[in-house]
Amino acid sequence: MLRPLDVTAVRREFPGLSRPGTAGHPAIFFDGPAGSQVPQRVADAMTHWILHENANHGGAFATSRATDDLVQRARTAFADFVGAEDPQEVVFGANMTTLTFHLSRALARTWRAGEEVVVTDSDHDANVTPWVRAAKEAGCHVRTIGVRPDGSLDVRHAETKIGDRTRLVAVGFASNLSGTIHPVTRIAEIARQRGALCFVDAVHSAPHLRTDVRRLSCDFLVCSAYKFFGPHLGVLWGRRALLEEIEADKVRTSPVHGADKWETGTGNFEGIAGGLAAIEYLARLGRTVGGAEDRRAALDAAFHAIEQHERELCARLLAGLASIDGVRIVGLADPERVRERCPTVSFTHRTHAPQWIAERLAERHVQCWAGNSYALALTTALGLEPNGVLRLGMLHYATADEVERVLAELRTLLR
Repeated sequence: MLRPLDVTAVRREFPGLSRPGTAGHPAIFFDGPAGSQVPQRVADAMTHWILHENANHGGAFATSRATDDLVQRARTAFADFVGAEDPQEVVFGANMTTLTFHLSRALARTWRAGEEVVVTDSDHDANVTPWVRAAKEAGCHVRTIGVRPDGSLDVRHAETKIGDRTRLVAVGFASNLSGTIHPVTRIAEIARQRGALCFVDAVHSAPHLRTDVRRLSCDFLVCSAYKFFGPHLGVLWGRRALLEEIEADKVRTSPVHGADKWETGTGNFEGIAGGLAAIEYLARLGRTVGGAEDRRAALDAAFHAIEQHERELCARLLAGLASIDGVRIVGLADPERVRERCPTVSFTHRTHAPQWIAERLAERHVQCWAGNSYALALTTALGLEPNGVLRLGMLHYATADEVERVLAELRTLLR
């Protein structure tokens, strides 16, 4: 029997959450989709590497061997995090965008003029533009899966867009603007039936949902550690056979096999240390709520508890926003459908611009974002440009009291 999340204990792990706010309350961090706060243990792990094990990898001396060990442990941990079997399928990079551009160029060399690449209208632009540019350079056509009025992806539309000439389908696990969880497994299945590869952007979903590449049936998946309580570090998972087969852009002295083949230049070892510590934080959380010692089982337990807590917060926020005159929620607005979305809630107001609302909330020490949040295709498809939306993004360290405080501020500002 899993125990519920102890949010008070969770918050003690994050020094940043003690930042002063208003009326004796700490500041409210509803800016999670743009980056999470970081546990003390992550900063400690990065500091320890920099101060005590700082060396490049591949040497015979002690600190270099320690760095080799760090990288191997981190690959294994990230394999557990995404549900992979082989740590050599885990590639580290500067960020998701850089990794995606890198892979897209490599894949484009295998495409032929007249073939097709499929993207969606619900994705972050980092999972759109790299593929559009690569397709253009290869002489391929780009087809787009559209969205319904509620912002969800149209699977029937996907079935018509993914065809026998499709080489790759790029889709996000969840929208970073509407919070909607996409039917990735079904889209990957359609792609596989048509002989195409499937690339999944899990950057937004990673702190909210358990990631399992086997269940998703995708060929590649990317995420970013700074979204799930780590430092700025991009992570790419790819099927080992594909990573071995595809020609990578690399210097002549780099390895020709394994994950190192795809990692350009010297690694961000302190970031890798922090990314490992972030996963260990989540595993420790899972052991607290579920008692499992195995890391994968502990991560299962952690995300079960995180999802339960965040769904309650999301339902409360959706219901509260619906009661404010002039507010229109972008995406799934029904509190009964929180299982179909992440706790990222975007909205517009009839008379007040999103940037104005964000600035007023900032004055009240509520951290959130306004604009298109790089989901340009979605804000364009839904007619939300140029102002975009006001986005409130909660993570598992958020509380019901914070939701009520934000709603109270919004009622005052928007009445």
